[in-house]
Amino acid sequence: MSTATMAAPDIDSILASHPDARRDALIPILQEVQDRMGYLSRDAVVKIGEHLKLPASKIYGVATFYNQFRFKPLGKYHIQVCRGTACHVKGSLSVLDAVKQALNLAPGDTSRDGLFSLEVVACLGACGLAPVITVNGEFFAGLSPAKVEKIIRDVRKEAGVK
Repeated sequence: MSTATMAAPDIDSILASHPDARRDALIPILQEVQDRMGYLSRDAVVKIGEHLKLPASKIYGVATFYNQFRFKPLGKYHIQVCRGTACHVKGSLSVLDAVKQALNLAPGDTSRDGLFSLEVVACLGACGLAPVITVNGEFFAGLSPAKVEKIIRDVRKEAGVK
């Protein structure tokens, strides 16, 4: 999935594949745009609204209701921190704090250089391995703040950043 800005013709090609779409096609269209683009841009929301003959505010309202949609591009390294019950009980708050401190990022943000993005999720489905994070879908389990710091150092090294 590319986090690069999708050109208008790409949005147009997605909408062209839904020629007689109505309101019930909104979520599949949003999903398809996000799959291609990595997020939902303001331009995409406006174009989808025009195509479905719905105000952009309605499109935005639906998209903000669901956790699956984002409005900012993801970083090259997308970090998800699980805050589900098992992870919470096993110390995921301190894991989250360590990630935030190491990256100087708040949940939902992407670093200025586009390298890192941070997301807090309700559950990653790895409760027996709690607390867990993922980096681009790769799981890291049984974490402590010190282990998180090492993971971040390793990712920075891989990226060629100090």
